[in-house]
Amino acid sequence: MAQADPSGRGPVPVPLRVAGPAGGARRRGRGPLRVVLAMLLTALVAGGAVPYVAGPGRAYLSYLVLAERADPDGAGRAAQEARAAGGQVVQEYPQIGAVLAYAAGGFAERVRGRPGVAAVGATRTSPVPGPPRSVDGAGDFRTGTDGGDRAGGPRGPGGGDGGDDSTATVADPGERDAWNLALLGVADTAPGPPRAPDAPGAAALRKVLVAVLDSGVDDTHPDLRAAVDPKSSASCADGRPDARTGSWRPDSGVGESGHGTHVAGIVGAARDGHGVSGVAPGVRIAAVRLLGPLGQYYAENIVCGLLWAADHGARAINNSYFADPWKYNCPDDPDQAALTAAVGRAVDYARRRGAVVVASAGNDAQDLGAVRTDERSPNDRTTGAPQSRSLGPECVRLPGELPGVVTVTAVDRDGRPSAYTNHGRGRVSLAAPGGDPDGGSQGAVVSDWPGGRYAALAGTSMAAAHVTGAVAVAAALHPDWDSDRLAALLATTADAACPPGPHACADHEYAGAGALVLPR
Repeated sequence: MAQADPSGRGPVPVPLRVAGPAGGARRRGRGPLRVVLAMLLTALVAGGAVPYVAGPGRAYLSYLVLAERADPDGAGRAAQEARAAGGQVVQEYPQIGAVLAYAAGGFAERVRGRPGVAAVGATRTSPVPGPPRSVDGAGDFRTGTDGGDRAGGPRGPGGGDGGDDSTATVADPGERDAWNLALLGVADTAPGPPRAPDAPGAAALRKVLVAVLDSGVDDTHPDLRAAVDPKSSASCADGRPDARTGSWRPDSGVGESGHGTHVAGIVGAARDGHGVSGVAPGVRIAAVRLLGPLGQYYAENIVCGLLWAADHGARAINNSYFADPWKYNCPDDPDQAALTAAVGRAVDYARRRGAVVVASAGNDAQDLGAVRTDERSPNDRTTGAPQSRSLGPECVRLPGELPGVVTVTAVDRDGRPSAYTNHGRGRVSLAAPGGDPDGGSQGAVVSDWPGGRYAALAGTSMAAAHVTGAVAVAAALHPDWDSDRLAALLATTADAACPPGPHACADHEYAGAGALVLPR
């Protein structure tokens, strides 16, 4: 199961909660099938039905197969070559010319180099007994289908940038002391309607759809009941779009399941005098659950989520996590290169469809443009220790370091870069409120938590959610603008005049274009 990760997946825990083991890494390995079955039995007891079809004593990995053509014909070619090599195709992604296939060992080597195939990569390192079970409602990207951050701290195995379910909750804040909104230039943070005369009204924001790709969103929360759009929401927890009613809700049996609800509250919680107010109250939210039953954000989940959100008209897509099983993906590894290419194609598709893709920079306090160490990967292992990898700047965090992604660092209540935030000149786009895990509920960001509750978390996950809300405001003000123009507006209105210090917002290494200011 996913755990809190002080090194950077999710939020950084605040001391007001009883946190799970910080930075604890899951073990994995390619051990005997009985290890895999034991792991899946644990998933059954903790979080629902085992999601895989058991094969005849075989162990399977999942693979993304990318054709040279990034279109439906390419997807057909990828499926043909995957089947010819013994793979079972469980999902096609015609938008980007790729398929998801399950196969036993040696599959990637058999498919690489076949005519029309551009790349093949294993998306996991620990095998499962077989492909995922069939699901009614899965496999359809059509629109209109019905269906690490911590309590103040970073995420853990499983790629979120947020808290786990040991997070302590706080009392209903009644929309008071919204320091995070004040940092965006919102003068009036008291409960009540429109914060500023020139802010877009609820009617304009209601026309805007944003997607929260995360651990799931509790749409029964009072702050989010009117925000979450069921017709635009789904689960992509196994790489296939599942639009059954409630599929987008968090699975309480999986760690970090409350993270997506917290992020969604920052983006668009109702402004009604209770709970918290989002950056864009009134916006519609497509809740897309990526976190799977084994506590991972695999590349196929991310691809599925990005395509679903884009095809349903999202103007902003929030990604507060990093891809599993590799914290950073390096181009000299054929598996990791294929995952980077697949997620990159999905990002490009979403941007062409009009969505601004927003991502957290991570909570490792690392310079993304320098040599750094990865002590966690692969984080889906079931046995053995993680590899200690010394990585260069060519190894990237997905999806935050992909071209065209708005990558967000975190600042604290005083507007200074948070100690945990990743950074890097030319690697980050904007800074936004992320909070301080050592500042208690007053220093972290308070937002929604499943079950009608509230929690205080800190992390770049929280920062990214503020930017996603700001994109929604920009889209409401400028409904005809494309994704590049909306992103450029946030960059040009960003405030470079932050508090003095060694890492002021004028330092592009820590804030990119500067500190986020709500568009007017």
